[in-house]
Amino acid sequence: MKILHTEASGGWGGQELRILAEMQGLRDRGHVLELAAPAAARIHTEAAALGFRTHDVPIGRKTFAGLGAMRRLLEREHFDVINTHSSTDSWMVALANALRRQPVPMVRTRHISAPVHRNTATRWLYNRASAAIVTTGEKLRRELIDHNGFTDVAIRSVPTGIPPERFGPADPVASRLKLGLPQRPTIGILATLRSWKGHRFLIEAFAALRAQGQDLQLLIVGDGPQMPTLQAQVAAAGLGDSVRFTGHDPRPERWLRAMDVFVLPSYANEGVPQALMQAMMSGLPCITTEVGAIGEIAKDGETALLVKPQDSAALAATLNRLLGDAALRDRLGAQARDFALRNCTLAAMCDAMEEVLGTVVQPATPSSRA
Repeated sequence: MKILHTEASGGWGGQELRILAEMQGLRDRGHVLELAAPAAARIHTEAAALGFRTHDVPIGRKTFAGLGAMRRLLEREHFDVINTHSSTDSWMVALANALRRQPVPMVRTRHISAPVHRNTATRWLYNRASAAIVTTGEKLRRELIDHNGFTDVAIRSVPTGIPPERFGPADPVASRLKLGLPQRPTIGILATLRSWKGHRFLIEAFAALRAQGQDLQLLIVGDGPQMPTLQAQVAAAGLGDSVRFTGHDPRPERWLRAMDVFVLPSYANEGVPQALMQAMMSGLPCITTEVGAIGEIAKDGETALLVKPQDSAALAATLNRLLGDAALRDRLGAQARDFALRNCTLAAMCDAMEEVLGTVVQPATPSSRA
């Protein structure tokens, strides 16, 4: 198949990383993968660096220029299927298709749990303009069916896949030594620094534990718009000597290996977070919330411990419990790793996406390839 992925967003996080991982996985299976995105978007640069053919299309906003550029791309390149990922690029592809005699099948991937509008235009986009819909969690799939009534199109949940050979258990003491970190019990989070990821509540919980006299350190792995705000919070709490902001690292597994406990206190918008899956695949004991589709992989007391969103006191208490119970940490980490190996591998994601995309591809005809 010749597959075009589109992305309107200029951001950088789990969504963009999943797109690139999927593109690489399907390229390895013999398919041709290309990307359409604004040249200024980071994913455009990253995809080109990975050897993919990229197309500079101004689809960051809904404009006639973007629509025209998308239509010309589809007329010129003859793709078998298009996989869209954000709202704006989905609309641009759908409308460009509507203007063509032979539309290209469009698969709409929905990565987050933010509500979808219930209006006539959106029903057309999902129910009519899309050949299939993919969500990153079963809860998101049910929401589109039960709440939005999208019943005229096939919808499949395909969680993000993690390569087990890259993310695996490690000795945190040796890992901290390699990174030049102090040998203290280490709490960590890996996430784009957005407000709804809940970093603020983790810092508050960490400050409470430090105030009790616990000699701990906190790793905040990632970058994003909340960086200045979070750094100011850490400074105001006098935690500068025990909190490390790593910024973005293309090898986040290095930092996961140095952690004793992983925390993701999200309070909105989540599908099944890629970082949480990476931590589970790494065999880390995890604390998180039941937001979005997180509960599909984080089973309280089995593969993780769950806390109420935006509750730093509850988070501090759960951290205190987990840090004080080595047997519980070992059990949660082992069960998380086992679950991830059975349900969350990169190969499983590529199997599912290959099937979805292949199902909607129209048989080639001489006129369609002319």
